[in-house]
Amino acid sequence: MNDKIKVILDCDVGHDDAIALMLGAAHPQIDLLGICAVAGNQILPKTLKNTLHVVQHLNLNIPVYAGMNRPIVRDQIVAAEIHGETGLDGPVFDPLHIKEQPEHAVSYLIRTLTESSVKITLVPVGPLSNIGMALRLQPAIAEKIERIVLMGGAYGLGNYTAAAEFNILADPEAAHIVFSSGIPIVMMGLDLTNQALADMPVIERMERIGNKAGKLFSDMMRFTFESQRLLGLSAGPVHDVTAMAYLMREDIFETQPAYVNICLDKGCCYGRTVCDFTGMSGKKPNALVGTGLHLEKFWDLVEENLRRLP
Repeated sequence: MNDKIKVILDCDVGHDDAIALMLGAAHPQIDLLGICAVAGNQILPKTLKNTLHVVQHLNLNIPVYAGMNRPIVRDQIVAAEIHGETGLDGPVFDPLHIKEQPEHAVSYLIRTLTESSVKITLVPVGPLSNIGMALRLQPAIAEKIERIVLMGGAYGLGNYTAAAEFNILADPEAAHIVFSSGIPIVMMGLDLTNQALADMPVIERMERIGNKAGKLFSDMMRFTFESQRLLGLSAGPVHDVTAMAYLMREDIFETQPAYVNICLDKGCCYGRTVCDFTGMSGKKPNALVGTGLHLEKFWDLVEENLRRLP
């Protein structure tokens, strides 16, 4: 009996996205069906290229689909100050010889979910444009989604504005569609992900693995280590990795149920995830919100999976 978790990763490949991709490809209990690229950390041509580079570099047999090249409603923003001009500055890749699939990522999501005989877990670690659009075009696919484990939001301070985290702010309207869909959601927000810091001892630890995956981790996170230091942080958080890791080891995470509302007012709180833990809104929780993780076990899990790769 195949009891693997069927997963589709939706990402805007920058540094932490790439590590989440590696973990999903490596873990023996995850069946990574496909990867959907979306605009976010950089414009779509760059995030798509980055995704293909990682897949090719590690010789992964996973199809890649190009998705939404802009948010559903708002003007586009990118995070070049964190991820660099390419969106994945740091590592050097060989010229690309693989290509994305011809089908649009939104069509792929709708088709795959509609045709699947079992429920599929979605792991979006960038803006929610692809998933929001798929749910608007074909709401019935919600019934085929086991749950959505996402990286985005915060119950405290944001990282792009004082109120908002980048992934949600990059497409708040798509986030509203997802959080109001009735699909079970696990939200790994900044309050949790900022605990997952890849400091220099962690970077050197992964480099000592001695394979291409460990070297790629090191090349990426050395760049992020320096870019985050320029912003006053002590090291680079691997935000997106927590969402994929949650599928593998729920026991190393702490979560609390909350009703999460997305602020769509075009003011200073635009894109904020308002997390009601106490029931003041009178609405039932629509998400499990990450609040803490066992850091030592988290890095053990990352190393364990990187060792499974070339």
